[in-house]
Amino acid sequence: MSELNYLYGKPLSKADFKTFAEDFMVDEDLGIEFTGSGEHVCLQVVKKGENTPFIAKRIAEKAGVSPRDVSYAGLKDRHGVCTQWFSVPVPIKKHIEFSELNNEQFFIIAQQRHNRKLRTGCHKGNRFTITLRNVTEPLDILCRINAVRAGVPNYFGEQRFGHGGHNLEMAKRMFAGERIRDKKLRGLVISAARSYVFNEIVSMRVAEHGLAKTMHREVFMLSGSNAFFEDNISDDNIARLASGDIVMSAPMVGKGEKGLTETEKQWLLPYQSWIEGLAELGLKNERRMLRLIPESLTVETLDETTVKLSFGLPKGCFATALLRELVDYKDASPREQKQKDA
Repeated sequence: MSELNYLYGKPLSKADFKTFAEDFMVDEDLGIEFTGSGEHVCLQVVKKGENTPFIAKRIAEKAGVSPRDVSYAGLKDRHGVCTQWFSVPVPIKKHIEFSELNNEQFFIIAQQRHNRKLRTGCHKGNRFTITLRNVTEPLDILCRINAVRAGVPNYFGEQRFGHGGHNLEMAKRMFAGERIRDKKLRGLVISAARSYVFNEIVSMRVAEHGLAKTMHREVFMLSGSNAFFEDNISDDNIARLASGDIVMSAPMVGKGEKGLTETEKQWLLPYQSWIEGLAELGLKNERRMLRLIPESLTVETLDETTVKLSFGLPKGCFATALLRELVDYKDASPREQKQKDA
């Protein structure tokens, strides 16, 4: 992430991030109205210091089902205080008091029935509350806020690539012929490889064009959809961009050249081995929005060296993509420090 281009220049201020679990709070906005009946129980859980799969496993044990039967919209960070929803199949006539699982690591705050299980990516977005400590230049953060409100590069965060980029190293070996038997790990490695290429293309665009300037031809996405189309810049498209009906995008590479502009094809030339590897795995070209615009971004100075940020992001977007445009942060979580000391 440190090598990717900044839209507003590298921040002057430094700060510690995730010093305490309470410094990184995430509230999942599911955006679903439950039916109140059905063969699935949906559980809203507040967790601290535990990862999402661990919570799913405990719920599965309580329900007497396989962990594979427990669903959730998305993974949440281990080092933080995160609220998210899970679903588990429970026969209609059977009642399980899941609150009996409550402990210091997680707490079930709501339990409702629904007619279907939750699926990955079914949520609307997430609301973040981030406290930065040991901030060296709070004024620089305050000066950048209005610019960042207009949007930042929609980079994938470093957690997508594993500690020290381990997932990318595994991707290189996989493309060279090494087999990954664990299906879940294989999926993570494939996702990391694709995300890496996306970040590189967005970084090149930021360096050459920024995000506000449109090129002669763009590939647009319909807002709230994965559908995309290529077209020349026109008064109509400019008006649709301004209204939020469409957004500019960058490639999530795979097989073929559908949806790639001539400029993007040139930018992608150094990554042909990665693209070929992803194509051989059956992935097709898709798109991802280029600019990440935070919702209701606020900033508060708690004292001379402590700043609190609050904002909402759509699903699949990373808080660190926004954070890096505001401050040169260091992950101060106990897990990160332990790995550095090892």
